[in-house]
Amino acid sequence: MTKPVWIQHASQLVTMHIPHHVGPRSKEAMSELGIIEDGSIWLEDGEIRAVGTTEELQKFYQTRISEADVVNASGHLVTPGLVDPHTHVAFGGSREREFEMRLEGASYMDIMNAGGGIHATTRMTREATEAELIEQTAKRLDSFLAHGVTTVEGKSGYGLDLENELKQLRVMQFLQHHHAIDLVPTFMGAHAVPQEYKGKEEAYVEYLIKEVLPEVAEQKIAKFNDVFCEVDVFTPDQAEQILLAGKKLGLMPKIHADEIKPYGGAELAAKVGAISAEHLLKASDEGIAKMAEAGVVACLLPATALYLREEAAKGRQMIDQGVPVAISTDCNPGSSPTTSMPLVMNLACISMRLTPAESLCAATFNAACAIQMEDRIGSIEIGKQADIVLWNVENYQKLQYLFGVNHVQKVWKKGVKVIG
Repeated sequence: MTKPVWIQHASQLVTMHIPHHVGPRSKEAMSELGIIEDGSIWLEDGEIRAVGTTEELQKFYQTRISEADVVNASGHLVTPGLVDPHTHVAFGGSREREFEMRLEGASYMDIMNAGGGIHATTRMTREATEAELIEQTAKRLDSFLAHGVTTVEGKSGYGLDLENELKQLRVMQFLQHHHAIDLVPTFMGAHAVPQEYKGKEEAYVEYLIKEVLPEVAEQKIAKFNDVFCEVDVFTPDQAEQILLAGKKLGLMPKIHADEIKPYGGAELAAKVGAISAEHLLKASDEGIAKMAEAGVVACLLPATALYLREEAAKGRQMIDQGVPVAISTDCNPGSSPTTSMPLVMNLACISMRLTPAESLCAATFNAACAIQMEDRIGSIEIGKQADIVLWNVENYQKLQYLFGVNHVQKVWKKGVKVIG
């Protein structure tokens, strides 16, 4: 049992609460932030126990104020903890040389086909011990926390065989229990075709379906199943086979879709009932329409587009057409080596024309929906997990306006202060 925390006098308390709204938000609902001026929250036993104005909570808890750790948030913005719904956070090694190669003109696929990219990280991840991966990953999670992120989805996909995929997933399982951050695991054995299967792609798909997926499901070590559906990686037909096989085993589909070229990935996400489709830089208008109809969350990664010097996804169009949009760092060693969700929120406004309100929704409530955790996180509501960020700005507009700066002052995870 922890000491209660009473956060009072917030200049803006952004609750993200919309009464009676169910599921991820799109269109105008992404701009409804549930702001309370002079806002106040009472946190106790890891949960949010009360939300309202400071005057309301002062009256309600007047006999218990002496018990609480009182935080004066005057002049500060308070929001839910940020949620990063798409990362590759558990990996070995580093790939800074590829950054130079890109600046010299090499493309993403050029690097990958030359044995770099995912294959390079696969080699380093396979060579790393479990303890080494835990140490490296924990440091990245520390950085996420420092940037206001309290929940992270993490994908495997740098093992590309049963032993090493399970190793990555065990690392995330260990850190879920030993790090302050909530870490939600996704199996992504279909991140690339490993070099030992080059020219035998169908055999690798069969290996994943018949040997790897059943073991991952049996161990209950992942929640989702993701596939990189892209030219020269996995075809739409192969991706569909893998996603449906995982779905039968209880692993909810996600899909890396239409990142490099238009390839029908958005359409496939709708077809298989994916919880989310990721990247979508080259998604077709038809694919966007089908995602809107099916309620698939578009998980957009503007830092990745910037890092690869590509045009960002059509975030504005997606929201206007009714697609619920989430955003993410895509933290990975090759195309987005960042843990800064505040930067990603800035970029969502600048490169995809999201408003500051939509960007904040995309990094909290909709991001929680993209990992099926909106019943616990992503908004400040009574009974939800007490994941809270106090920012060193007075309103949400300034959070997006002051570009490239980390404004985090304090972070509470399950009611315990972990930053500040």
